[in-house]
Amino acid sequence: MNISNAIVVGGGIGGLAAATALARKRVAVTLIERAPAFEEIGAGLQISPNGLAVLRTLGLEHRLKAKGAVAARAVVLRDHAQGAQVARLDLRRLRPDQHYYFMHRADLVDVLAEAAKRENVTIELGAQVASIRPGAVPQVQLADGGTRRAELVVAADGIHSVARPVLNGPDNARFSGQVAWRAVVPNTFDHPPEAHVHMGPGCHLVSYPLRGGALVNLVGVSERAEWAEEGWHHADDPEHMRGAFEGFGGVAGDMIAAVRNVTLWGLHLHPVAGTWVQDGVALMGDAAHPTLPFLAQGANLALEDAWCLAALAAEGEGDWLTAYQARRLPRARRVIAAAARNAWRYHLRPGPARAVAHLGLRTLSRLAPGRLVGAYDWLYGHDVTRDKAHKAGR
Repeated sequence: MNISNAIVVGGGIGGLAAATALARKRVAVTLIERAPAFEEIGAGLQISPNGLAVLRTLGLEHRLKAKGAVAARAVVLRDHAQGAQVARLDLRRLRPDQHYYFMHRADLVDVLAEAAKRENVTIELGAQVASIRPGAVPQVQLADGGTRRAELVVAADGIHSVARPVLNGPDNARFSGQVAWRAVVPNTFDHPPEAHVHMGPGCHLVSYPLRGGALVNLVGVSERAEWAEEGWHHADDPEHMRGAFEGFGGVAGDMIAAVRNVTLWGLHLHPVAGTWVQDGVALMGDAAHPTLPFLAQGANLALEDAWCLAALAAEGEGDWLTAYQARRLPRARRVIAAAARNAWRYHLRPGPARAVAHLGLRTLSRLAPGRLVGAYDWLYGHDVTRDKAHKAGR
């Protein structure tokens, strides 16, 4: 049976996309967000073709461009010392219908919030959720004592999800031994429309342009034993970042020197949730499958989840909630495993293993560049909106 109403908890990228997609399927949606406003938090993100497929089907690609999204030309792997190119993943070799963008997270949230409002989603800001209770009619209990009920409750409330432990018990996350600094600096470096991965011993720096090329987004990941808290809102001293990347030269060193404000994010390993759905409650995005940021797929997986959940909810055939988990769980596990493998590739220390790995990448990049892009077809070529059960339509 088709559902007629839903509550989405969490006003991030996944939550807003789910609310919009559900509303387009004629579901009355209320979105609950704890922040008092959609603020400019976070930094840059990469919208790969698999995530863009959802935004395009929602009719939003032109709005991304209007917000200053940068069309990506390539992903370039570079040595940390002076920036010498190791390999180049030419994104122009993707299929003609596949595009890849760099965008500020706040700008994408704006685009999705505007879309949700156009679809008459009711948005409650400044509402803190205390608990989520599965049931014949699932309930959302607010911190102020209020209660909301709907046929479907979508928990898109991130790594500290209120619903995840209800469905799965304690998370048992552990510190990965890696931390990430995030910063945005003015683009005084003529940074091209490419993502550059500057690879160093035990650390790497990712850079790419934002907002029409006016800014550069920096993410620096370093291995360390000292525990750090999760979340990208923890301010840190830029000198700590500079100290961790002291050996980085060339443009990478210049960009790090330009950092004035930075946040520190402890990278923690969370298991993929074993149970995503229960009695009218569904997990999605980081609430179901937090991922390390080494494949730039956190937002893209959330967009895929949002479309799949909304399409199956609209069809309402059989146990559609269980079908949602069955369709998304293997995909999430594969992507997360691939992201975890990238960490060691970026952090090889000087020695035979690094020399052989970099030589192999250089040779493949020069002699068979198409193979580098083709190796990611399983990721970028996945279009959840074209699955038979996920066709668009009101």
